[in-house]
Amino acid sequence: MERTQSASVSGPVDRPTLLRGRNIVLRPLRADDVERVAEIQAEPGVARWWGPPNKAELRRQADGSDDEAKALAIEREGELVGLIQYHEENEPDFRHAGIDVFLAERAQGHGLGTDAVRTLARYLIDERGHHRLTIDPAADNAVAIRTYEKVGFRTVGVMREYWRSPDGTWRDGLLMDLLARQFDRA
Repeated sequence: MERTQSASVSGPVDRPTLLRGRNIVLRPLRADDVERVAEIQAEPGVARWWGPPNKAELRRQADGSDDEAKALAIEREGELVGLIQYHEENEPDFRHAGIDVFLAERAQGHGLGTDAVRTLARYLIDERGHHRLTIDPAADNAVAIRTYEKVGFRTVGVMREYWRSPDGTWRDGLLMDLLARQFDRA
């Protein structure tokens, strides 16, 4: 992984300028990305898990004014193919980071999600100093769960009726975590 900006654990929460994986590049989401990211999120295979896009929220993430999630565009060969974001809990006794990710339908099934999650995990552990990362896919999203397991995430447990799906029903989520000491950086 190559990065062009380091981040201080004790300093302000800023986004990396550029993170390189094997086949992807992660860079901060920009205002001119919002429409393309919204198009990707509206694709049926993405919207099934994420719901409809919220352009106002995407704009806040792009301009850095979202205090919760830090959004990064996922690029492959210069083309925006998805979004990955992270949030940090910096309370010393509960410090950890969480990750969320989605890819365009045509970018799925090529290892790009695994590459993106592994690249961001490496940054959060090595540069931001987190000892634990979490991710919480829908319990029935087998493809996402396999992706996260490839990076080293392990199942913690099922969170019953954890999220409201786009059709309005309450669905179970799966809490998964990755400990820094168990992370395979390969």
